[in-house]
Amino acid sequence: MSDDLVLCTTDGDGVATVTFNRPDRKNGWSPDLEAAYFGTLDRVDRDTDVRAVVLTGAGTAFCPGMDASRLNEKAGKGLDLSGRPPQYRPRTLRKPLIAAINGGCAGIGLVQALMCDVRFAARGAKFSTAFARRGLAAEYGLSWVLPRYVGLENALDLLLSARTFDADEAHRLGLVSRVVERDDVLAQAQAYAADLARNCAPTALAAIRHQVYGDLEVGLDEALRRSLQVMVATNGAADFVEGMRSFIERRPPRFAPLADDFDPGALTGAPIPGGRLAADDVLG
Repeated sequence: MSDDLVLCTTDGDGVATVTFNRPDRKNGWSPDLEAAYFGTLDRVDRDTDVRAVVLTGAGTAFCPGMDASRLNEKAGKGLDLSGRPPQYRPRTLRKPLIAAINGGCAGIGLVQALMCDVRFAARGAKFSTAFARRGLAAEYGLSWVLPRYVGLENALDLLLSARTFDADEAHRLGLVSRVVERDDVLAQAQAYAADLARNCAPTALAAIRHQVYGDLEVGLDEALRRSLQVMVATNGAADFVEGMRSFIERRPPRFAPLADDFDPGALTGAPIPGGRLAADDVLG
């Protein structure tokens, strides 16, 4: 595995830009790329200089799915998922993850885009679930994720037809929140991430991200119980004092970096669904 498969740079605002770097293969997914990407997330999660993360692709594509050569090699031979990490690992990241979708985004590439918190898409970028047109069912829990973004009928349309749709339709459906010109998509995603990094408390960002994903499958009473538990912890913390002082004094906040041992799950008392579930846990 080469570290060059995934590039990572961090700017002065604390924004790490993570780039799928297989432009000669349109950033087609592979086990090596997967391991490099999730390993990079592990590193930026523990890097106190990083406060927000932007994910993009090198060249003209984001990630069009599994590398076509690998698909062809594995067709009809079965799939060995042993040793592969959970595809929902990005949801356990403690820092905001912003997608800058600069081009083709399909299959497992779409799954990874949906694991980001906010998605910027380049105008003209193409999307597809892809699976049905390759003789495959909805993989990696996409049948659970997609209806939560676009509703039942739209999810069934996209999964059954596996048709190609563009960034503007993705925006209308609710798959992405911003559509910008291709030359601007990375810069705008980075500017959004920089605003979070400069003005929002890292502990609050980690807690909120954990709350949203952790509350997806619980009722209101349980979500309120967890929320009250978090409120007790955060209202007595130094970040709240700094947040109020900076507001009253009309100055930028000076929030402390995220502590290496900060565990948002300890605040909510709950794990993130699917965040640590690997194929080995299910298939043996």
